Amino acid sequence: MKPWYATWFDTPYYSALYGEHNAKEAALFLDNLIAFLKLPKTGKYWDMNCGTGRHSIYLNQMGFEISGTDLSEKNICQAESATQHRLEFFVHDMRNPFRINYFNAVFNLFTSFGYFKYPYQDLQVFNSVKKSLKPGGKFILDYFNSNWVRNHLCQQEEKTIGNVTYVITKKLSKNFIHKQITVQDGNETHSFIEEVKLFDLPDFENLAKKCGLQIENVFGDYHLSPFDHHTSPRQILIFKS
Repeated sequence: MKPWYATWFDTPYYSALYGEHNAKEAALFLDNLIAFLKLPKTGKYWDMNCGTGRHSIYLNQMGFEISGTDLSEKNICQAESATQHRLEFFVHDMRNPFRINYFNAVFNLFTSFGYFKYPYQDLQVFNSVKKSLKPGGKFILDYFNSNWVRNHLCQQEEKTIGNVTYVITKKLSKNFIHKQITVQDGNETHSFIEEVKLFDLPDFENLAKKCGLQIENVFGDYHLSPFDHHTSPRQILIFKS
């Protein structure tokens, strides 16, 4: 039986449900991030878990050479329609190394991490990032602030998008946030789950230490405000190789 992330991301319902996270939001974040990092346009960059490519496409429009990867074949198929000079897409599992000692920076955005059951799999991801980066390269990880999630958990919500209704039930289970997503599409009912690990800053510090990365900056939102454990909605971490 496939794990949840190998099926849910391949459905059209995932893209529709999270459609409010649009290109405008991506542009705001990336404008702020690139201005802060001052990354060279001559470098090479990896958008790890790129989905349908919204961040990759915008980074390429800013003048960067981008390789976008995702486990979902359907996402990559859609993203490939935007392929052009200095922008390419591949199906790839982030636990596996990709282009050793090659990238100036790796981006993992919109909580595209924390899916795995076992801690060694999380470390595999960090090790693959470390191996892919050139010396001094950056790893940008955009994750939810787990403490904020714990304190603002909405146990159930319902959304109607077009003619499709989504009922989302959330609960904290051990060290994960568990979502049960029931989709009513006409006469058809579908059920999906999401399970994402509740990483706190010390957890990321531990992963970084194990693979030889160093945390340089931590921000709390897409405006790059200072991180506050209690009030920030995001953990945006900048690691250096």
